[in-house]
Amino acid sequence: MKLHCEVEVVSRHLPALGLRNRGKGVRAVLSLCQQAPRTPPGPRAGGERGGRHPACLFISTLKDKRGTRYEQLKENIEQFFTKFVDEGKATVRLKEPPVDICLSKANSSSLKGFLSAVRLAHRGCDVEAPLSTLTPVKTSEFEKFKTKMVITSKKDYPLSKNFPYSLEHLQTSYCGLVRVDMRMLCLKNLRKLDLSHNHIKKLPATIGDLIHLQELNLNDNHLESFSVALCQSTLQKSLQSLDISKNKIKALPVQFCQLRELTYLKLDDNELIRLPFKMGQLRNLRFLSAARNKLPFLPSEFKNLSLEYLDLFGNTFEQPKVLPVIHLQMPLTLLESSARTILYNRIPYGSRIIPFHLCQDLDTAKTCVCGRYSISSFIQGTTTMNLHSVAHTVVLVDNMGGTEAPIISYFCSLACYVNSCDMLK
Repeated sequence: MKLHCEVEVVSRHLPALGLRNRGKGVRAVLSLCQQAPRTPPGPRAGGERGGRHPACLFISTLKDKRGTRYEQLKENIEQFFTKFVDEGKATVRLKEPPVDICLSKANSSSLKGFLSAVRLAHRGCDVEAPLSTLTPVKTSEFEKFKTKMVITSKKDYPLSKNFPYSLEHLQTSYCGLVRVDMRMLCLKNLRKLDLSHNHIKKLPATIGDLIHLQELNLNDNHLESFSVALCQSTLQKSLQSLDISKNKIKALPVQFCQLRELTYLKLDDNELIRLPFKMGQLRNLRFLSAARNKLPFLPSEFKNLSLEYLDLFGNTFEQPKVLPVIHLQMPLTLLESSARTILYNRIPYGSRIIPFHLCQDLDTAKTCVCGRYSISSFIQGTTTMNLHSVAHTVVLVDNMGGTEAPIISYFCSLACYVNSCDMLK
């Protein structure tokens, strides 16, 4: 029985000696083997022959194919650490020698099966799965540690066999896919997923379960939306690059700006009529391209961005309106006053505390130029902004050589509007 993964063997004596382990696993093949008898088994009392030979653990690496053998497993395992087994990680702590065998980047189902067999060996029970023989591992065994796969045609797309579980980079372009292959969502080590040039219409929320995913390319598909579930998934902590250009997306959800690790964002050639008005929350964003959409103006928090590259060419930007739009309420409603207090004091809220529609109101609150918030009582004005104020390199917004675009501003009161009237001239 074999398991392909990364292994780090940590001696528990090192801290006592003032030493530290290097802290990095190596690609290895773990084998649960049956030890060969040192002497031929003789008949037992009662005429029975000797039973099964005890199992041992055999760890082979590419540099050491002959491997390291841990002969005694029966009643020699102090503890199993399996909290992250669904992520392909586990640790087996041996009593003698005093080492921790740390496993990572394993197929979760294979890891669970292997650990079950090791538990049986520890208890001295018969292992139902066939045990390996104590022979050096062949070089071909390590080819299963494939980390990159590029498929650019239908005929090369695997239909009958799974993708290698160890993949970190997967590209399946020009394969005619109409949906995301669920087999891809089992690749827990995936860091880069390229599904460009297909016919995908909808993304499954389970893409958000790829906890290490850093780059997602969905260029040239048939997407009409980007779901809220993805914005609120583990992608919030991992996703750094997103390309959803050449699709049919008309708007991105407010929650899109929760993907705060984004540094690279391509939105070209969609049907966007607006950008998320909390764009300013994408503090790490450095590259933004949203050319050839239908944007009439930019959201107010756009001015909080700090970009290296910006391309807004070919949008249908409108001329700033001379007169503001006034939605002031005097006196403020209880809802408005309460909402402003919650946001200003950063009081935590959620659908478990207050009704969901109130959470939506708070999520979509407008930010005044003074830093305060408003829900439904505000003044809306439009002015122009030189895009060089938010980006080092700016692609011209039109064929006339312009680098200015209209931006919306919100004011929580008449006083704020009057104090900022120079901005709106």
